[in-house]
Amino acid sequence: MTNQELMQRDLAHIWHPCTQMKDHETIPIIPIKRAKGVYLYDYDGNRYIDAISSWWVNLFGHSNPYINRKIREQLEQVEHLIFAGFTHEQIVVLTERLCSLTSMDKAFYADNGSSAVEVALKMAFHYHKNRGEVRPYFLSLTNSYHGETLGALAVGDVELYKETYREIMIETLQVPVPKDRSEEGALEAVQELERVLEERGEEISAMIVEPLVQCAGYMHMYHPRYLSEAKRLCEEYGVLFIVDEIAVGFGRTGTMFAYEQAGIKPDFICLSKGLTGGYLPLSVVLTTDEVYRAFYCDYLEFKAFLHSHSYTGNATACAAANATLDIFERENVLEENRKKSRYIWERLEPFRELPNVTDIRQRGMIAAIELGGYDISKRIGLQINQKALKMGVFIRPLGNVVYLMPPYIINFEEIDQVIGALFDSISTLKA
Repeated sequence: MTNQELMQRDLAHIWHPCTQMKDHETIPIIPIKRAKGVYLYDYDGNRYIDAISSWWVNLFGHSNPYINRKIREQLEQVEHLIFAGFTHEQIVVLTERLCSLTSMDKAFYADNGSSAVEVALKMAFHYHKNRGEVRPYFLSLTNSYHGETLGALAVGDVELYKETYREIMIETLQVPVPKDRSEEGALEAVQELERVLEERGEEISAMIVEPLVQCAGYMHMYHPRYLSEAKRLCEEYGVLFIVDEIAVGFGRTGTMFAYEQAGIKPDFICLSKGLTGGYLPLSVVLTTDEVYRAFYCDYLEFKAFLHSHSYTGNATACAAANATLDIFERENVLEENRKKSRYIWERLEPFRELPNVTDIRQRGMIAAIELGGYDISKRIGLQINQKALKMGVFIRPLGNVVYLMPPYIINFEEIDQVIGALFDSISTLKA
């Protein structure tokens, strides 16, 4: 089998995500034969550093020997079972560990990030309704992104994804995200949040935020002070607080979870992506005993949370998640990440001299380079993607923002290769 043969068979039938398929009339899709560590290998013998962790999911490398072994062991026991009326050891252990890590009390499982957001939104609305209040609105930040299902899209604010479906979405309210990474910018944005809560707080079920980094929102970053002030105000007005840690959780921002940097305790935490180390679809919504008690009653009171997914609590995925947490416990992952993030920051310094670079920002193992002076028709993200591939690096820019979110096992030599490919790609862009 060759790249060309498999590409033709793929394009005959498959519709790929987040893609204008007509592009593949001129841009080859790359079939991957195998993956190991930070590398993806195609059928023609080329290899590419996966510098964005395969859409931000992979933590400890492709085909990680330890996670592989734990999945194989689980497959010999039970691969999946209905999670209504049954349970299994992997999910019990995983839930205890997640609750311990976050100081939360209860967990509700789904199978992807958007589904977790849907669960949190429905649960927040239902919580108030069970207590005798109807609060039909949700509050979120401008420039935010929380997934592709309709509820998740509705609370997001990236027009590229949302605008087409606006007529069929639930009503939401947005308040400005802090304009920059300063504490002053955070406090300025809090003033508008307070105004909206004063006017409409009694109508709002919950506020949802991506803490510290709006990933699909072009990697916009803001100060932790905003989170602490927002949580304080939400408590004052009885508005539940949801943190979407789907992309930023599990060490991406320098702490295990991003919200920790603000010293808050949310009412809901949505987790997915890195939860299984990038192996299998799994998501979870962690919440408090207070929320749980609003649904706990005799059957005929009809207050139960009747939400389900066929693959809820999948045992194989939970085994991968437990193996991922084992690695965090066994190895000094966060400290090693801090060393690598400092090195990445140092290596980005020469980009400041490039005339087309308008900003460089970083939070933990997420780094972004923003470019200016390009019309959307130039598709500079695609240009950079294609240039970097030729140098053995896979990245997927967000418009005019080039970012790195590599697997944690990347070494310093591989970081140098990634940074070098980006510098060459950006410095040779045509206006």
